[in-house]
Amino acid sequence: MMEAAALISAFTTLFVIIDPIGLTPLFVALTQGMSDRKRRSIGLRAALIAFGILLAFAFGGEALLEFVGISMPAFRIAGGVLLFLTALDMLFERRQSRREDTAEEDESDDPSVFPLAIPLLAGPGAIATIILLTGRAEGPGDFAAVIGVMVAVLSIAYLLFLAAGPIERVLGKTGVNVVTRLLGMLLAALSVQFILDGMRTFGLAL
Repeated sequence: MMEAAALISAFTTLFVIIDPIGLTPLFVALTQGMSDRKRRSIGLRAALIAFGILLAFAFGGEALLEFVGISMPAFRIAGGVLLFLTALDMLFERRQSRREDTAEEDESDDPSVFPLAIPLLAGPGAIATIILLTGRAEGPGDFAAVIGVMVAVLSIAYLLFLAAGPIERVLGKTGVNVVTRLLGMLLAALSVQFILDGMRTFGLAL
């Protein structure tokens, strides 16, 4: 079974990448004027679709990499670089503005599939992270633990969607910015760890 430290690291990485806190204001904007019942329905549908996408990559992601001739250490390094770029975006507010642009491009009555599920919840960063985490899993117990972490993060995202209005009022724009930057710093450190893990497998790092 996965150790507590590894479990916390996996949860933190996926939580930072999906960033439920940062998605909350966008959810409010995308569902503006809708009833609480419709908001619940949209939030639940988005979380379930994202779960299905990430679960598919959790089971078949490594096999897909092998099919195209990419080793897991190489993917760990590439994934670490991608996560580091995401961390930079979070630290310098570029990520949120890009998400807002994506949201504005599709202001339909039902944004659950696009842009909420794809690419906001189950985007390239989340897909890369779930492949990395399941690739490091040793046995069915570790794999199940990673899936449990994924379910926990998506559940938190759904709960935050339900409480989007009050949370946004409590934190305010400044509070959301502070939390986003703190998570960005944490993600930068975790992404470097992914890169070192990949290099260590190649014998390039101690």
